[in-house]
Amino acid sequence: MSTSKRIVIVCNLDTRGEDILFVKDLIAGRGIEPVLLDFSMEEPPPFPGDITTEEVALRGGLAIDELRATFRSDRDRATNNQIAGAAAIVLDLARQQRVHGVIGIGGGTATLVATSIMKRLPFGMPKLMASPMAAHPAYIDRYVGTKDITMHHTVLDIVRMNPLLKAQIINAVGAICGMVEMTQGTDIRFDKPCVAVSSFGFGEMAVQSAVGMLEDAGFTAIVCHAQGKGDRAMEEMISDGAFQGVLDICTGGVMEHLFKGNRDPGPDRLMAAVRRGVPTVLAPCGLDILSYGGRTDMLEKMKERPQVVQDALRVQVRTTAEELRRAAEVIAQRLNQAQGPWTFLVPLQGWSSLDKPGRPIHDPEADAAFVARLKDRLADPSHVKELDVHLYTPEFARAAVDEFVRLYQGAGAVRERMAA
Repeated sequence: MSTSKRIVIVCNLDTRGEDILFVKDLIAGRGIEPVLLDFSMEEPPPFPGDITTEEVALRGGLAIDELRATFRSDRDRATNNQIAGAAAIVLDLARQQRVHGVIGIGGGTATLVATSIMKRLPFGMPKLMASPMAAHPAYIDRYVGTKDITMHHTVLDIVRMNPLLKAQIINAVGAICGMVEMTQGTDIRFDKPCVAVSSFGFGEMAVQSAVGMLEDAGFTAIVCHAQGKGDRAMEEMISDGAFQGVLDICTGGVMEHLFKGNRDPGPDRLMAAVRRGVPTVLAPCGLDILSYGGRTDMLEKMKERPQVVQDALRVQVRTTAEELRRAAEVIAQRLNQAQGPWTFLVPLQGWSSLDKPGRPIHDPEADAAFVARLKDRLADPSHVKELDVHLYTPEFARAAVDEFVRLYQGAGAVRERMAA
């Protein structure tokens, strides 16, 4: 069949052959070419995939007989072999522009294999996993992480087609076909320098104002939601060279990691910009709170502290002076390694929409403890600039963008002198 679009179906045909044929026929019925990639490990499949399990196994490093023997004694090694082999094959197809979307169908093993392949594919390529594991709290982070993978919760296991399962599979196939039909592809280009902007609700006014100001100054602002996964993704994209600068207004992820809050982005917050040397302006939004919603043990432990309850899942607890000193030490240690220009802006009238006079979170003495420790631990404390404004204002946004433009232009002048 000749068609301009192709969807790879990642599956294990040895246990789900008939169900996958239904998926294949649905995709073909949309005028898109389905390509079955079979990673079966346990038994010979009832029919071969378009990309056979033998091809996948060998590309991973094991002949099929060795793979099946390994599966019986070391399932993890066998699974990793099939992930490596399948990913290499799909990446080859992507480089040749012979795949335009990927769908995975199956249970736990199929979800792990398919999403592991999807994570290696370019941003913007449609990727969908239909699985009863899609809502499992213990595994979803490993399946999706920071990648643009759509998870479709089938509720039911993918075992023998029935009217309820059929409804879910049709919806999943409709979703991936719709994405492939409408996608702009992975060749995403910008005509202006891109600036990452960290954001979350308690800094939103500053962020929204800053985005417009950056655009007026000739930049494309890309807003990353600093709820743990979003700022972690921002770090990865900075490392990959996606951004030419960072306006890091919401740095609270450093605090969340240190004290195990709900918005923990991992141990490397701030380090991507430090290592890449891109111009960076930072601010303390989010350092004034810890997110412990849904954590009755932590909320009970901290019941004497000021708290703001948004709903059952979002409860913000005020940070202490000692916690802020600890965060300042970590931030200073990281910024002292910076390879490029940076400034840390401190708004003296408050750090977030919660941190205002008369509000329970407002604690200027604790905030001052952070600033004092940050200056003390920085090799050059002149990088810290204190502003007599509140962070949650357009005035702070104006100061932050002006400082960023100053750093960016200065870095450009340095590059020009070095190139001359």
